[in-house]
Amino acid sequence: MNFETLFAGVNENPVEAALIGVGEFGASLIAQGQRMPSLKVRVLCDQDTKRAQSAALACGIEAEHITVCENAASAQSAFARGDTVILPDATLINDLDIDIVVEATGVPEVAARNALAAIDHGRHVAMVSKEADSVVGSILHHRARAAGLTYTPIDGDQPSLLIGLVTWARILGLDIVTAGKSSEYDFVYDPDRQQVSWRDQIVDVPGFDKLWQLPAENIQELLSERADVLSDFPRRIVPDYCEMGVVCNALGLKPDRRDFHAPICRTVEVAEVLRPVEFGGVLERSGVVDVFNCLRRPDEASFAGGVFIVVRCSDEGTWKTLKGKGIPVSRANDHALLYNPQHLLGLEAPISILSAVRLGRSTGGVDPQPVVDLVARATTSLKAGTEFKISDPHHHTIAGIDSFLADAAPVQDKNPLPYYMALHHKLKRDVAAGEMITADVVDLPETSVLVRLRREQDGVFGMSGQNG
Repeated sequence: MNFETLFAGVNENPVEAALIGVGEFGASLIAQGQRMPSLKVRVLCDQDTKRAQSAALACGIEAEHITVCENAASAQSAFARGDTVILPDATLINDLDIDIVVEATGVPEVAARNALAAIDHGRHVAMVSKEADSVVGSILHHRARAAGLTYTPIDGDQPSLLIGLVTWARILGLDIVTAGKSSEYDFVYDPDRQQVSWRDQIVDVPGFDKLWQLPAENIQELLSERADVLSDFPRRIVPDYCEMGVVCNALGLKPDRRDFHAPICRTVEVAEVLRPVEFGGVLERSGVVDVFNCLRRPDEASFAGGVFIVVRCSDEGTWKTLKGKGIPVSRANDHALLYNPQHLLGLEAPISILSAVRLGRSTGGVDPQPVVDLVARATTSLKAGTEFKISDPHHHTIAGIDSFLADAAPVQDKNPLPYYMALHHKLKRDVAAGEMITADVVDLPETSVLVRLRREQDGVFGMSGQNG
């Protein structure tokens, strides 16, 4: 694909983007916008205006060309001068002449509200906040399309990148067995110290060498041993479920098991492991999503957060040739791993932005449908009045509950409630350990934009009945 041909002429008519939420992703997008004649990211909205100012300065924008605006008039004036406009209130964006809103707050209720406002004011939407996308992405896409606009996930984050890899493979007629990602941080084995590290945690693993190589048969036993030895490290985290849920809804896929297999394996082992049991792998069926935890040595390349597909090798000669060129292929030459080992945040996000505005095309699904929901289950007894709060922001962990993917169902009665819809709301009654968090046990305010959009989504897509 020649991207200069695809986006011919964009430099003459730059896209004007407004960014809401200046975190790591947003800051990298601001920096990338400074390098691109085809994109201007000079409307920055964040409640912490000093954070936004610091990000702009760090990207080389001169202080005299940065203006913090508290009202619509000052914002319009600064924008007309060509300044980088910093806003504490996202509603001020409505009065500016921009093409697309990039929503990167990561707060489900706020993200839903901002995306809806953008569509209502005739702006395309690039949704970085997958927390909202996993709950109401289908209806936001539907609303945007009805208004002649584009709603898109964004390259630089895993859902859009995996959707790109899967659809590329489908166009080529490849038989996709598994689609997924590596969890966000590698398990790094130091054979000299006999230790495995994950982020800043380290565990001693004497004798781990014997668990390094997959056997030719009965790989489940070794995978179980690895999991036992490394049980101090999390194998399943909420963001992975969330991201894979977005992919499922975009592509019509489902997980093989609702909490994923999430094996601990080396990159070269993925094609052996994430294939059906009839071939010696762990899957009960083909055409599914899953996640693996990348095990590697310090001198090996990272796969942290990368995306992949496992494909069936129907043409033995071709895949033997590719195996000789370094493509990871199973011992039996019947399955292969194809992958993109990095996600580059705002550095590659402009591809989705330009596609949405100049081509009118999402880098996500053509017509996303509610296929799965990320749902919650109590891990301990919870009392009426308990408010669901994030206890670990990095992993989106809500104290007292865990999560997995289930068939999408309307938010009503005893159907499981989407995980992020519980956030900041309270239980109406006691919930026992092991019980699902259902729509009827959480006090959902009808003033919530997320709640209103989800009820609209349930109606538009004809969702009815109990969760399967």
